[in-house]
Amino acid sequence: MLVQVAQFILSLSILIVLHELGHFIPARIFKTRVEKFYLFFDPWFSLFKVKKGDTEYGIGWLPLGGYVKISGMIDESMDKEQMKLPPQEWEFRSKPAWQRLIIMVGGVTVNVILGILIYAMVLFAWGEEYLPTQNAKYGIACDSLALKMGLKDGDKILSVENKPVESFGKIIGEVVLGQVKTIQVERDGQKMDIKVSDDNISEMVKNSKTPFFSPRIPCVVDSVAPGLAAEKRGFKKGDQIISINNKPTPFFNEVTTILRANPYTVANIEVLRGNDTLLLRTPINGEGTIGFITAPINKFLTLDTLNYTFFEAFPAGVQKAKTTFVNYIKQFSVIFTVEDAYQQLGGFGTIASAYSKEWDWENFWGFTAFLSIALAIMNILPIPALDGGHVMFLLYEVITRRKPNEKFMEYAQYVGMLLLLALLLFANGNDVFRWIQEKF
Repeated sequence: MLVQVAQFILSLSILIVLHELGHFIPARIFKTRVEKFYLFFDPWFSLFKVKKGDTEYGIGWLPLGGYVKISGMIDESMDKEQMKLPPQEWEFRSKPAWQRLIIMVGGVTVNVILGILIYAMVLFAWGEEYLPTQNAKYGIACDSLALKMGLKDGDKILSVENKPVESFGKIIGEVVLGQVKTIQVERDGQKMDIKVSDDNISEMVKNSKTPFFSPRIPCVVDSVAPGLAAEKRGFKKGDQIISINNKPTPFFNEVTTILRANPYTVANIEVLRGNDTLLLRTPINGEGTIGFITAPINKFLTLDTLNYTFFEAFPAGVQKAKTTFVNYIKQFSVIFTVEDAYQQLGGFGTIASAYSKEWDWENFWGFTAFLSIALAIMNILPIPALDGGHVMFLLYEVITRRKPNEKFMEYAQYVGMLLLLALLLFANGNDVFRWIQEKF
């Protein structure tokens, strides 16, 4: 957990500093005074601060974001006293609308460019490994919802809404975000249409942490945990579990299903070791496990890797950022159109849990790129207190050639801040509620 939190804070720090630089740099170019540049918020006190020129640089103690305080601007600082004084040439409000617009979109622009660059470098350094849908030769292993809607273990996914999906890992996202109505599968050599209802989509969103289905693979032992039943009963690397209590279990999902259904019992587990078949009587613990890790998916299924040269990585990074952007917008549609989907909104706990439990640079940078694109989208929403709110009012000024009333801007800022606070409390409240449900 500490490793995940550390990755989250590092990622957040990088994104905040660069986002605020996106405002800071054009502000200085246009000779606009920046009074503060802060990583994290600093109500009442800061952890560190130093003043250079007109700007105070610091680190706050509240890691909910960061900010630059630009002179002559109604922002989260709500410095109304300054706004009562006559405009000065170095203030934001004295600058032409086009300069103010560039200053306000600077943060979002940096986030988009940063997302593209990080994706490009991740693709250049590690490539993109995926399971081609057609290579899932054993078909799928279904959870209870997949079985309920008509899918079966061993079905081979052909297409979603009659459109092939090249990567197996993208199928569920296509189903949920596209809110599709049918999935095409091959079953016993026959093509079948599986209907997907709105209720099915809603259930998939509610249970997003549990895979709807996964590639089916044989159950072969890769390693055993010291001191647990599998080691004590003599399980070895390479053993393939083929039956439990005389019921055939050629696949991993069948093994886990039977083990979980029979906690605190002793099972007759038949394994294939080389050319020999062994019967190992093994106690199952209360969690329905015996203490082994199965062999990785690439032992059974052929994965593909797309590798990129340095220059090929940039257009690929643009495409990946575009896909992330489109899918994130689709998630908004799901939240507002799928029943109870809003309950799956998560806060800082949900974000931190998306990082690897061990420090993994590929995962870290990939998720940082995703967050950069997500931050750009969130900030450009036309909500007062966000960059998009300021842009909205500036566009109004450009079109009408009239500045919005400052008192109106002040009240709008209050409303925007209350909306953001409510969303923050709701999302993090969901995290707390889910944690309580899991623990109790």
